Amino acid sequence: MSDSNEYIKQVTDTPYRVEALREAARITTQDRNTSYGGPEENFTRTAKLWSVILGIDISNEQVAMMMIGLKMARFAHGAGFQPDTWIDIAGYAGCGYEVGKLEQESK
Repeated sequence: MSDSNEYIKQVTDTPYRVEALREAARITTQDRNTSYGGPEENFTRTAKLWSVILGIDISNEQVAMMMIGLKMARFAHGAGFQPDTWIDIAGYAGCGYEVGKLEQESK
């Protein structure tokens, strides 16, 4: 998710974790919405494609989990600390929460 070369620097008393979550929020509510549409729209499109490829139904929440899994697999390669990995995981977690909540509310 993160394509910025400007990573988080702790310049205030704000913990790094808060700065990472703010960056994830910024990316998922601005950059990605503009480029790909909101999470519900984008994850629905992805779920439909993956469902056809795999021959099973994939939910929007599962898309978020599988994207988190992708980031984890990349991390497991052992390339060392990659700030965007953590920011992306936080972003996918937030999007997964949102699409799950929206689905729950629509029932």
